[in-house]
Amino acid sequence: MDCCGLLTLQKEPVPLKSIEVELEVRDHVATVVSTLNYENKEDKPLEAVFVFPLPGDAAVCHFSAQIGQTQIVAEVKEKQKAREEYDDALSSGQQAFLLEESDQSPDIFSLRVGSLPPAESASIRLEYVTELAVQADDGLRFCLPGVLNPRYQPQGSEGAGVQVTSVPVSLVPYSLSFSARVSSPRPISKVESNCSLDPLQSLNTDQTQATVKLAAGHKFNRDVELLIYYKDAHQPTAVVEAGQASAEPGSLMGDPVVMVSLYPEFPQSVMSSKASCGEFVFLMDRSGSMDCATNNTEQQETRISSAKDTLLLLLKSLPMGCYFNIYSFGSSYEHIFPKSVEYGEKTMEEALKKVEQMKADLGGTEILEPLKHIYSQPCIPTQPRQMFVFTDGEVGNTKEVIDLVKNNSGSHRCFSFGIGEGASSALINGMAKEGGGHAQFITGTDRMQPKVMQSLRFALQPAVEDVSVTWDLPKGSTVTVLSPPITTIFQGKRSLIYAQLTGQSSEAAEGCVTVKYSLAGHPSENQLHFSLRPAEDTGLIVHRLAARTLICLLEMEAENNEEKEEVKKKVVQLSVQSGVSSSFTAFIAVNKDNNKEIQGPLLHRDIPMAGLMGFAAKACCLTADISSGLLQDCEEYYGNPLEFEDTSCYRAGVQYNCAMDDSEALPDEEFPPAKKPPRDPLLQLVSLQKASGCWLLDPALAAALGKTNEEVEKSKPEKASSEVWATILALIWLHGFKMDAKDEWELLAAKAVSWLSAQKAPSVTECVEAGNILLGCSVQKTALGL
Repeated sequence: MDCCGLLTLQKEPVPLKSIEVELEVRDHVATVVSTLNYENKEDKPLEAVFVFPLPGDAAVCHFSAQIGQTQIVAEVKEKQKAREEYDDALSSGQQAFLLEESDQSPDIFSLRVGSLPPAESASIRLEYVTELAVQADDGLRFCLPGVLNPRYQPQGSEGAGVQVTSVPVSLVPYSLSFSARVSSPRPISKVESNCSLDPLQSLNTDQTQATVKLAAGHKFNRDVELLIYYKDAHQPTAVVEAGQASAEPGSLMGDPVVMVSLYPEFPQSVMSSKASCGEFVFLMDRSGSMDCATNNTEQQETRISSAKDTLLLLLKSLPMGCYFNIYSFGSSYEHIFPKSVEYGEKTMEEALKKVEQMKADLGGTEILEPLKHIYSQPCIPTQPRQMFVFTDGEVGNTKEVIDLVKNNSGSHRCFSFGIGEGASSALINGMAKEGGGHAQFITGTDRMQPKVMQSLRFALQPAVEDVSVTWDLPKGSTVTVLSPPITTIFQGKRSLIYAQLTGQSSEAAEGCVTVKYSLAGHPSENQLHFSLRPAEDTGLIVHRLAARTLICLLEMEAENNEEKEEVKKKVVQLSVQSGVSSSFTAFIAVNKDNNKEIQGPLLHRDIPMAGLMGFAAKACCLTADISSGLLQDCEEYYGNPLEFEDTSCYRAGVQYNCAMDDSEALPDEEFPPAKKPPRDPLLQLVSLQKASGCWLLDPALAAALGKTNEEVEKSKPEKASSEVWATILALIWLHGFKMDAKDEWELLAAKAVSWLSAQKAPSVTECVEAGNILLGCSVQKTALGL
């Protein structure tokens, strides 16, 4: 047998040769068409199995196979029936193709290509539609997941864990081509990516259409992220889409559907007063995988160290008078305080000391139990609970976690952060969506701190209450809202509403949707008038996204419903009618035109994804020299099997789950510790701030400012107190040297300004002048907010 092609670690040929992805973005929704090209270079027929990630909210709406001149379009059927039809086809010598969503997590799919004869090729076409999330800087984020890490399945969790076949990112055995076309009613400002792009090509003079593609030589070894920026991004919009001509009138697919996109703008008078209360609960992942680098570069910073730095900024930015606690989790969980405590200098310093000692040493990723404990704690009156969750998202019980957050959504808001390549979009987005918060992803060279601080700003916004949505349509028209009720509104954060329109109305008619709410005791409303004329050339994007929204609602209902089977029937019926995937259905295609029966037992081939091959230093129980072909696992090294939760070890492409405690770790000389990078000057300065917002005048502050203690003392105006002088120096340094990181220190600087205002110091102007001279800056007093 010729094995000169692409090989797995087991030296088996990889039948998947290439992946071609075409992305079409229309304003803030996207259609993605992926073509997977297979070729069997072996001398026996084979079955290829590919487990891969998709965005958690993607609506998979088309699946087909091209074999020679024959195209087979898949149908959506109840999942068990689809599986049986697939197995029956293979056993009878027919070709068959099966695509199904994981039972545990909606962001993982399994594609089975069955009975591919020797020397034959097949092209699989997969299409899905998805919404693009709005980022803190108003960019719209599209992510093509390229890394799938093993998902940790806690003991006792429902269902079997997701079986992932992974290889090191440098050994992904197939290629990727990726191109994107972007169109919008508003001009496109720019398109950025964590991967190298060819220059953006505008297609018209008003810059509302453009194309872009990955630069040559890209390897599919990371998530491909696009950030799309429009001018005037915060404009509310409404798109009406005509129903499908072949669908039954009165059904979701037969009636028009409207997608309303709102960007609520709060009165400035209300926004100027930040909330000074709240219970802030921080939940940090300390599983072994958090010891990985934050991206695939050779930089030294790990996920855990970045999370610790972020906690420093968060703790320094909290308002006086609030309450807080910090939990960390792995196979077990810990908390710094038995219950949330009032924020002050003593509690802040105690928490920071504990944070500094944290390591990624708690084993597996069991997030469910700490969440249950947090929710069991009584809420503090007049202190709204805000939960911040930091994790790399490698869990196998995603639906259980999201369900728990949803059941407790009335008592808190949840802000979630996915760290590193391969974080589960279903988990991160699902927790934030059901918890009424905001989700952020930190990948590539992203800094975690500015994204987290943006979420803290959201958390400090006054709580919106009494949200209601009303519709005004022409006589004879009615509306059925398909989206869940809006319960949370943030300044500048998009709210999407899908609704089915029933009844006759002229295309010249208008509709109106009004969102009313109470903000800090002030009634407010946002209104949007829209044309009922259906948009042209949208296909069925809006209908499919609406169907996916309704399917997700029904799936959640099925989890907690005594009539689960009845709800499941509704999901299957809607999934089949709309052609959109669900957890209860699958796409099945059988080549019934092939009269030639495929003989012989099928070879089984698992297609590998890029994944993490163990973690850093002592958290890794694998030694590998790929160039010499040496792969040595823990059992060989020690002569006995070990247990190492959450870390995946591989030998010749086979996954091992093993565990080490500190007593079993490899000797230090085997893995010399990585050099600790010098501390960021910004974080050094921030670490010296007191909970009240001020800084003390001492040698540590002078060093952080790049001066000697003598220089700082000598330059102090005579009438100024030491704390006022130190605080003004810190503010001048931040404004003079760290304006590029303003998102990270803006809140703690505002706290410092509030402290200075409370001092009513007469020497502020003199201190600003002297501070500028000392630090070589020219920062105006007004720029400091004084």
